[in-house]
Amino acid sequence: MMISVVIPTLNAAAHLPRALAPLVQGVQHGLVKQVIVADAGSTDETLEIAEAAGCDIVVVGEPGRAKQMRAGASASRANWLLFLPPETALGEGWVSEAQRHMSQPQARKRAAAFRLALDDKSPAAKRVVFWARMRARVMKLPNGDQGLLISRLLYDALGGYPDLPVLEDVEIARRIGPKRLAILDSDAIASAERYRRDGYGAHALRSLTLMARYFLGADPMELAKAANAAR
Repeated sequence: MMISVVIPTLNAAAHLPRALAPLVQGVQHGLVKQVIVADAGSTDETLEIAEAAGCDIVVVGEPGRAKQMRAGASASRANWLLFLPPETALGEGWVSEAQRHMSQPQARKRAAAFRLALDDKSPAAKRVVFWARMRARVMKLPNGDQGLLISRLLYDALGGYPDLPVLEDVEIARRIGPKRLAILDSDAIASAERYRRDGYGAHALRSLTLMARYFLGADPMELAKAANAAR
């Protein structure tokens, strides 16, 4: 059992080295077969960093994380996929956690996300993490910062990431379903930069509002416009 890691990037030079560093352990243990950077036209040093690290690079015509992850998955050569944002670094123990999940009976018919953490220990950050973990554990709706470990078999059966302009992480979790989605005990440590920029409370409220509107049937294109307008 081996993993292809897919990282969608757009001007991610400031964060990519931090995301790549923990993956070295996976390579050393024979778990990670390849790391694919699916880029949407970066103009900074993202591609140079990826090339220096030995990543496979897939250039996607237009930005959009769903499109990028779909393109990255198409270039994968392993029977497991790990989708990981460039702003997220996997925490200690992630290799053994992933191996344990993948070795379970019927694992190829299930998926997993890591436990959210932020690189900020402020009270506001801790509140966001608490409620995000509750959402993931109770509702089985992790956000994209937590990564997604999924067998190629299940990924293909679901039709891959839905080509949505927003909330593609929520939609694929919904398609997987709560009985088939596990939350692992090792951390996915996300950058708190955009949370701080937006304001922790405002960021959390906007995310919940978008998700609620989506489940009530709102047009994803309109939700994407609302999300961009709020930034």
